Amino acid sequence: MRILFIGDVVGSPGREMVRDYLPRLKQKFQPHVSIVNGENAAAGKGITEKIYKQFLESGAQAVTLGNHAWDKKEIFEFIDEAEYMVRPANFPEGTPGREIVYVRSNKAEVAVINLQGRTFLPPLDDPFRKADQLIAEAKKRTNLIFVDFHAEATSEKQAMGWYLDGKVSAVVGTHTHTQTADERILPKGTGYITDAGMTGPYDGILGTDKEAVLNRFLTNLPVRFEVTKTGRTQLNGFIVDIDESTGFARKVERILINDDHPFFG
Repeated sequence: MRILFIGDVVGSPGREMVRDYLPRLKQKFQPHVSIVNGENAAAGKGITEKIYKQFLESGAQAVTLGNHAWDKKEIFEFIDEAEYMVRPANFPEGTPGREIVYVRSNKAEVAVINLQGRTFLPPLDDPFRKADQLIAEAKKRTNLIFVDFHAEATSEKQAMGWYLDGKVSAVVGTHTHTQTADERILPKGTGYITDAGMTGPYDGILGTDKEAVLNRFLTNLPVRFEVTKTGRTQLNGFIVDIDESTGFARKVERILINDDHPFFG
């Protein structure tokens, strides 16, 4: 089983990269399941139903979210019907949307779980204990379990990786928009990376206009952050090969596509 994951898609530049490169990545790597983090896909904050459907049309089988999930109010109108969208499961009981999504390929069924960290982010329910609950639920159906852990602190993401080592197939960090170079298979068989990176502007700062961000640092005055819509773009992601019989990772690989790292498909 091979799973392809595309890191935080930021605004229209990110959506264009998914549209242009996801089919090419699927052709090259032949993943059985493709997952996209879409929480920044609508102008950098939130997601719309149209964008969600565009991801599916481009070839994604599941869309994960994060702390910006609710920034576009229309999400409340469609999230319960979005069969392949999963929001952070450790929001309080009664929150709309799915805590876990099952995706079936011709190989097997994959459980996709999305959790959100609590360090430097709004306080939510305990993601570690919520993970245990959902993993127990998922294992009634499959031993192929993919976790998108949307968190700010590197330490919290590493802690989740170690906590879930031997319990899930892969733990992939998202949210900080900068790909880390620590992809590995943990000792008990879980594929891991602290952050898969972002997909969108290459010459901005975390996907936003660099002049606005620089002005904020130089003046400490409030500024409006907007997605950079001109200039070069990038796609960051992660691939994990999983042994279907054990549910554990056999190989992991970072994906980095930009002008300095061209794609050869």
